[in-house]
Amino acid sequence: MAGPLKGLKVLDIATVYAAPFAAAILGDYGADVLKVEVPGRGDPVRGFQPMWHDESIPWATISRNKKTVTLDLRKEKGQEVFLRLLADHDVLFENFRPGTLEKWGIPIERIREANPNIIVVSVSGYGQTGPRREKAGFGTSATAFSGYTYINGDRDRPPLSPPISLVDYVTGLFATIGAVVALYHRDALGGEGQEADVSLYESMFRMLENMVASYDILGSVMERKGNDNSASVPVGTFQTADRKWMVLTASTDRTFYRLAELMGRGDMITDTRYSTNKERETRRDELMNVVADWIKQYSASEIQVLCDNHGVPISPIYSIEDIFQDPQYQARDSIVEVEHASFGKIKLPGVVPRFTKTPGSVKNTGSKLGEHNLEVYTQLGFSPEEIQDLQREGII
Repeated sequence: MAGPLKGLKVLDIATVYAAPFAAAILGDYGADVLKVEVPGRGDPVRGFQPMWHDESIPWATISRNKKTVTLDLRKEKGQEVFLRLLADHDVLFENFRPGTLEKWGIPIERIREANPNIIVVSVSGYGQTGPRREKAGFGTSATAFSGYTYINGDRDRPPLSPPISLVDYVTGLFATIGAVVALYHRDALGGEGQEADVSLYESMFRMLENMVASYDILGSVMERKGNDNSASVPVGTFQTADRKWMVLTASTDRTFYRLAELMGRGDMITDTRYSTNKERETRRDELMNVVADWIKQYSASEIQVLCDNHGVPISPIYSIEDIFQDPQYQARDSIVEVEHASFGKIKLPGVVPRFTKTPGSVKNTGSKLGEHNLEVYTQLGFSPEEIQDLQREGII
């Protein structure tokens, strides 16, 4: 399938995760995505672990649905090539430290001169304005600055940083939204091309809206609570008789009533000490112990069936090995298999969200450095001799 974004042309001059992830999402839906990398080095992700025979697995995942060319944007001749590329593209993703493109000689005015209608999505650690704008923006530090790290972890332990590049992927989603909204404004409403300013810390901060409002109104500072980080009771992690871990959620009164009946504690439905979440919160430890004692009588498979049959949300805590074996993932093609030049095949997450009429797809991944130089630069009007000259000069 061509995808709903067929014909959209995206130029990705960014590195590592956030902005490249956004470009890959557009590629999932059929956009023609061209990634520009530094000659001889490429995106740093090409060197990220884990490796398989000197081939980076992370590179194969983040580079899906992209063609790749090499081009040195720091050199004047490279900038001239870049501006020619830019002329027929719809979206540009960049994530250099604010002021870098201007320092090299490619300010927004020069970009607009080459293509007045282009959407420029700029991703940075702290945004294009403010006193921290020029500071290096990396995921771990931006996550800490957002307030998320402070609340993550056990109450008696140091704050925990996420074990994945969470802020980069969240920011990538906001960058995608920025691109699509700007395209709608330009194409559907007859507006102009514009810039979208997306920061790592604000993308994560946007998800902490309840914490913000609670501090404003109540002056309350959210602290680390481990697995008790919920406004509802009982919600948490419990161990089964066969020592498997499950997450149970009874976040509404109606759900709790079903759980109470299932546990043989119908008295809690009418007892005012337990009948509302407000009261249950004052007895959090008591309720959590009641649920824990009940769950540990059953195996994981038994408790899953019991809860499913009574409309009580519960789920096993999956490892990636569990995920690969689960029929739900298989039924929805949540994991897709793609051809890869070095690996033969590689499995990746499927396309989300799914459309009934214009589904997306993963067509390719893990392009070699400069793999599409000849194809792209020939289409741009360069002769084979000119392309060889650009290579000799280190421009591509």
